[in-house]
Amino acid sequence: MGEDMKAFVSWSSGKESCLSLFRTQKKLQVEYLFNMAAEDGRHSRSHGIGSDLIQSQADALGLALIQRNSSWPDYEETFKKTLVGLKEEGVTAGVFGDIDVQAHRDWVEGVCGFAGIKAVLPLWQEQREPLVREFIDAGFRAVVVCVNSRYLGREWLGREIDDKFIADIKKTGTSDIAGERGEYHTFVFDGPLFKKPLKFSAGEKRQDNEYCFLELVGRSNNDLTNGDGI
Repeated sequence: MGEDMKAFVSWSSGKESCLSLFRTQKKLQVEYLFNMAAEDGRHSRSHGIGSDLIQSQADALGLALIQRNSSWPDYEETFKKTLVGLKEEGVTAGVFGDIDVQAHRDWVEGVCGFAGIKAVLPLWQEQREPLVREFIDAGFRAVVVCVNSRYLGREWLGREIDDKFIADIKKTGTSDIAGERGEYHTFVFDGPLFKKPLKFSAGEKRQDNEYCFLELVGRSNNDLTNGDGI
């Protein structure tokens, strides 16, 4: 890798994509966050985060946001078309936050290879707990916005990723500390890469099959932050 390699980060809004950006910011010329949204464009496809909050993250990080709407059947084709367009703009690397699910690595390498882009996975095969602690110790802050009900109950929604969170999730005995199997997903709202913390409060909780989502409502600078609003 080199600093002259123009790159995008595959952006879920959560801790792994953020930590991947943090690790590669001085090794690559990261210019874009790339996020896939639902068909109506209102929420991100994977984490259910409002598109306005995804844009707020990009603004706070000082990066351009590329967001594409897609159904699940059209997801891969939409992803590929976007990467082809990025390649034409001079992008040569894509950064992904996968840790060790081989099927995920195979997929990202496949779509990147289709566009002639190098897939970079800076967290690959690292131990879960040290990764989460690195995220916390670096000064990033994130909250749980989605849980898989097979592993975690609704009471985990809105919890901040901190030392107590690590201790409690270890006690479950069934959940991956980093949520790599989809046990939970997060939204990052502050940290060393952010120009300012994002303001939001908790909205409704909604069930979608085995997943439960917490809606986050964006706030103005004069309103509540996460610590007061959730």
